[in-house]
Amino acid sequence: MRADRVRGHLDGLLMAVLEQGPLHGYAIITAVQQRSGGVLDLRTGTIYPALNKLERLGLLTSSWESVGERRRRCYQLTDAGRRSLAEERTAWREFTTAIGSVLTPGAEPRSAT
Repeated sequence: MRADRVRGHLDGLLMAVLEQGPLHGYAIITAVQQRSGGVLDLRTGTIYPALNKLERLGLLTSSWESVGERRRRCYQLTDAGRRSLAEERTAWREFTTAIGSVLTPGAEPRSAT
């Protein structure tokens, strides 16, 4: 899938895979790929700026972990991140319902609230 189709949803995707617990960057990429059935293939150049932004916003924290001789940064959701993820999910459901109503022939029109 083209990277531009993920734009605008990347933060929610990253927070969703971190909901189960801390992961390092490559594990985050792998989790997104697995949970999407291989459709979403994120690149490191895409996720690290987003992870850094989410950390600056207080939605994630990170810490260094040593594995043998290697060190890797692990990311974890904060309480604010969990609240933000819940908001992302609500917005996503509203968005997909509205788009589905337009794209699906014979769908019931939605009223604006």
